[in-house]
Amino acid sequence: MNTQSNGGPGAVEGDAAPAEQPLGSRAPHFIKRSRPLHVSWQVGVFVVGLAVVVAGVIMLPLPGPGWLVIFGGMAIWATEFVWAQLVLRWTKRKVTEAAQKALDPKVRRRNIILTTIGLAIIAAVLAVYVWKFGFAMPWNVSE
Repeated sequence: MNTQSNGGPGAVEGDAAPAEQPLGSRAPHFIKRSRPLHVSWQVGVFVVGLAVVVAGVIMLPLPGPGWLVIFGGMAIWATEFVWAQLVLRWTKRKVTEAAQKALDPKVRRRNIILTTIGLAIIAAVLAVYVWKFGFAMPWNVSE
């Protein structure tokens, strides 16, 4: 297995990959010292993160930045929980890969061609509709 390509133990020191923060709780030290205080802190972080994630899920079908709010809730959870930190790392990695793929000239060319074809189809359908029905709306607004 090539460990240099995935940032494994054989990775070169000059790699462009940024150093990731260590996993674990980011609670203040005085909170981590007391087990009951730390558990109550974790419960509070979980409840606040859950409220934000639920608000984001509600925003998905409604107007609002649903996915952005969901990732905000995940970021809140990631301040305290390792599983959320791992999910956010995976998501950041996938978004970076998608952005790099979208910048590929072949993919950009394909996307531009598909967008142009789609817009031409929409324009043709609208032209046929206006030719057949005029500018009248399909519902009766005046009555």
